Amino acid sequence: MKVSALFTSAGINIALCVTLLSLYSILRKQPGNVKVYFGRRLAQECIGRNDPFCFDRLIPSASWIVKAWATPEDEILSVAGLDAVVFLRIVVFSIRIFSIASLFCIFLVLPLNYYGKDMVHMNIHAESLDVFTIINVKEGSKWLWAHCLALYVITLSACVLLYSEYKSIARMRLAHITKDKPSLSHFTILVRSIPRSSEESYCDCVKRFFTDYHASSYLSHQMVSRSGKVQKLMTDAEKMYKKLAMYKSPSLNQICEPCLSRCSFCGGPTNSFKKLSDDPERVEEKPNLDHLNSDNLGHHLNSDNREKECAAAFVFFKTRYAALVASQVLQSSNPMLWVTDLAPEPNDVYWSNLWIPYKQLWIRKIATLLAATVFMLFFLVPVTFVQGLSQLDKLQKLFPILKGLLKNKYMSSLVTGYLPSVVLMLFLYTVPPTMMILSAVEGTISRSCRKKSACCKVLYFTIWNVFFVSVLSGSAIDTINAISSPKDIPTQLATAVPGRATFFITYVLTSGWASLSSEVIQLFALLCNLFYRFVLWREGPVDFTLSFPYHTEVPKLLYFGLLGFTCSILAPLILPFLLLYFFLGYIVYRNQFLNVYVTKYESGGQIWPVVHNTTIFSLVLSQVIALGVFGLKHSPVASGFTIPLVILTLLFNEYCRQRFYPIFKSTSAQDLIQMDRRDEMCGRMEEIYDQLQSAYYRVSLMSSDVSKAEGSSNSGAMDSSCKAPDVKPGLANPTFETVPLSGMRQAITWLSMLTASQQKNPPK
Repeated sequence: MKVSALFTSAGINIALCVTLLSLYSILRKQPGNVKVYFGRRLAQECIGRNDPFCFDRLIPSASWIVKAWATPEDEILSVAGLDAVVFLRIVVFSIRIFSIASLFCIFLVLPLNYYGKDMVHMNIHAESLDVFTIINVKEGSKWLWAHCLALYVITLSACVLLYSEYKSIARMRLAHITKDKPSLSHFTILVRSIPRSSEESYCDCVKRFFTDYHASSYLSHQMVSRSGKVQKLMTDAEKMYKKLAMYKSPSLNQICEPCLSRCSFCGGPTNSFKKLSDDPERVEEKPNLDHLNSDNLGHHLNSDNREKECAAAFVFFKTRYAALVASQVLQSSNPMLWVTDLAPEPNDVYWSNLWIPYKQLWIRKIATLLAATVFMLFFLVPVTFVQGLSQLDKLQKLFPILKGLLKNKYMSSLVTGYLPSVVLMLFLYTVPPTMMILSAVEGTISRSCRKKSACCKVLYFTIWNVFFVSVLSGSAIDTINAISSPKDIPTQLATAVPGRATFFITYVLTSGWASLSSEVIQLFALLCNLFYRFVLWREGPVDFTLSFPYHTEVPKLLYFGLLGFTCSILAPLILPFLLLYFFLGYIVYRNQFLNVYVTKYESGGQIWPVVHNTTIFSLVLSQVIALGVFGLKHSPVASGFTIPLVILTLLFNEYCRQRFYPIFKSTSAQDLIQMDRRDEMCGRMEEIYDQLQSAYYRVSLMSSDVSKAEGSSNSGAMDSSCKAPDVKPGLANPTFETVPLSGMRQAITWLSMLTASQQKNPPK
């Protein structure tokens, strides 16, 4: 690839970024787009929406950049949570390490690569990008010690920064766990694979077991039910509640005038209806809704929920330490029965997977592993095709009809410099949704675990298909040679990676810069909003909030980090483009966390161990490739100094695994006991016990009512586990799991009153 092709790709992507960022700075000022660009603030801060018109709305500005840059980390932690802070720490770490790498490699390694051979250099725009890589260094060169020195500097700097970040994030995680507001999941365990009995229900079985074996610490329990008629009723009621809740305001006392706007399809005037006031005299006939009370509703659905009761339950304990002990020990001599785990946070529970029989989980994991492997193998076809686009001689032999077209200098630069990375990026858009589906099929019990599992799958997929397959297919596109033996790995990678470094540079431009621009513009949400407003002539969905796609963005950051480490001494020209990507990403992601994305659940920074392990893998891979390159260049001194670096890196990783990883895997008994003592001294335990009864609330409400009706003579823990949770209807944003029954009744009441009013006063 020529430098002119790189300039073409950079120019296209820079123009695209500037255009989209300027367009974003205009669109975000329009009141009609407030749901798209201020979803979090609209949901949590109730910001205003009707600003007076001014010409400043039509002028691009950089105020959002200044705001995103100046916002302190504590504010992001308070509004977006610890996961968002950890994600931004990945970006900060990348900026720091690649700034150090750029200083050494651009000013030391790059000139040595460029003047590595005695040759007459052409003009810069006509030069091949290979002259800027280690390929241009002649064999036996005495200057390879500079590459080895740069490798040592990068590795040592990365280890120091990794240790500092791991220690800081571990401290923040401990602060997150021991915060003043108690976490109800610390008192709760999830019990699965409850043995079936013909003599008693699952609810009675759970009560009997934990009363017998955990009598001193057992508090109560709540059964989990499958989806069914109750689920559909709750879902429909939730939709009505959300749609009608916005109309519960003083404006209901006013009668709307007929609307003279025209229908967007037929062009005729639309009819309006009269809105009801809160005055009871305005309603001639109120529907009889006595049959909608919770007791009658639970009685009517008794048999349905009894049949749909699953072998899973949430069990509550009196102390955090008791819950931790119960979740860690075997409850039965048969390890496939009474399986216990610490429960996720109530908002983090992935309800649809709780009914899956525990004995199916190992089969599901094997099936998803096979499905992911098959998907990765099928993806070899587009990756190999994309690599062929970057080699003109191969492309002309395969498609002779393109010879005349590719003789044009601009077209050849476009095909080799821009088109391959664009095609690959389009194919990669199918990967995250596929991996998310496979992670759901796996049987994870929490949404954060599902997203973390999908993140790991996407990461492995990207490293294998976009890096290794691209490298091997790019070096020999006619056939992909399998690696014959482990000892050949450094040699094959050392031969292939420097030759594909130019493709990775264009990939950073296209998949990096352009993806950040599309992220900030929120194209899909913007088009949906415009469709609702100008085609359907409606306001659109009430709940327009999004959660941050960690499963797509984290693998992307880590993959770009891998490219930076592996290409830093081989092709240092990639480092400035990576730095610009991370700087732009720092601004864009902070802005999105502050304005767009709503944190619906927290994992407590569980993604950082994945980040640490991937970074260590990238460092070791770069050292192995450098070892192979030094061997090919006949530099035994540089090779000899690289081997101890690999060993030291692995030892550092093992130390961090022993020192920090247990903090992310479990919570210490010391911290839990201290929190229990603190709450007992403050007298908050009774309040926590009351909150537990309504925390893990979903369709299990109905099964609780049924159990109460069946066993009303029982007392103690059974009574507390089988009564309907008392949830207040005044939720700002009721979610699927937490729509209260009173809110459901209120929604049905409003709908019935509205229907009765329309029947009495039909629209004119």
